[in-house]
Amino acid sequence: MAENEDGSEKSEEPTDKKVRESREKGQIPRSKELTTVLMTLGAAVFLLFYGAQMMQDFQILATRGLSFGREVAFDELKMWHLIEALVVQGILMITPFLLVMALIAMISPMLLGGWSFSAKAISPKLSKLNPVSGIKRMFSFKALLELFKALAKFTLVISIATFFLYSIFGEVLALGIEPLKFALGHAGSIIVEAFIFVSLSLIIIALVDVPFQVWDHNRQLKMTKQEVKEEFKQQEGNPEVKGRIRQIQREMSQQRMMQKVPEADVIVTNPTHFAVALKYSPDDMQEPVVLAMGVDFLASQIRTIAQEHNIPIVEAPPLARALYYNAEIDQAIPYDLFKAVAAVLAYVYQLKQTGKANTVDFENLPIPSGVKTE
Repeated sequence: MAENEDGSEKSEEPTDKKVRESREKGQIPRSKELTTVLMTLGAAVFLLFYGAQMMQDFQILATRGLSFGREVAFDELKMWHLIEALVVQGILMITPFLLVMALIAMISPMLLGGWSFSAKAISPKLSKLNPVSGIKRMFSFKALLELFKALAKFTLVISIATFFLYSIFGEVLALGIEPLKFALGHAGSIIVEAFIFVSLSLIIIALVDVPFQVWDHNRQLKMTKQEVKEEFKQQEGNPEVKGRIRQIQREMSQQRMMQKVPEADVIVTNPTHFAVALKYSPDDMQEPVVLAMGVDFLASQIRTIAQEHNIPIVEAPPLARALYYNAEIDQAIPYDLFKAVAAVLAYVYQLKQTGKANTVDFENLPIPSGVKTE
């Protein structure tokens, strides 16, 4: 199991953010063996289809370069023109092969980790010049693994190449006694066969290296539990800070709510634990609206403000609890509580207009049994 620098265990899978940041830094799974295999196979396929043509062109080039007249040999300008023409012809001859190899070299790395260009990856780092860090990298697990892969690849390629050369040793010796034209074609076919055999040997290494590179990349990106928590805090916000923000928001909301209490027509209480401030203006409102409500300390503040502004306070415990649990601030009261609230408002209006009102049993107001009261 991977460990962090402080010794903590990296047991958690990398988050999407960690993977995204690693790609931005150019840290993606890559397999040099996969690129080598594809380039070798590409060369073999190219030579298999176009090798004969290349050998014919090479034969023409060699013949032209080795058979020229006396006048060319003793004329510096003509000799220079001949060499120039041979160089151009040689470049044109190998250009298709080089283009195919360059294309494979560009595409093959993207098969594993996809396309990724990172300025951070190519930017110079002074830490790479540190000899101590360099020695550590030389004897690191990855360096030893690369050494083991190199030895395994060398051994495998040498073994297969030796077997191949042993099997065609007679053909190789026969090249020296064959006519030039036939020998060139024969040598080309041997080269193609050698490329194919070498490519097949490298496929074995690539089949092992590709899954390992994916596993090793994921292992390096693994995170400790603390790193996951820190990243979660960065994305979601520190719980303590968020809690403080919510507290401030509640306090500001309560301040705004308390500022509306003087506008209320009546305060319905429990009498001490709950307090709900109601407002109803027949000309402007279709239903009564809850301006403020609270329990315990907030309820005490609401009652205090109501007393300072001579707002009627009605002790109706069941209604106060029903409003507190079912109504919303700055919203109309629930439909089920219309009758009970209407009885309270009628009582208040009678007091304001005549100074006295009919007796109302506030303990037994018409509150439906399905309404939550506790």
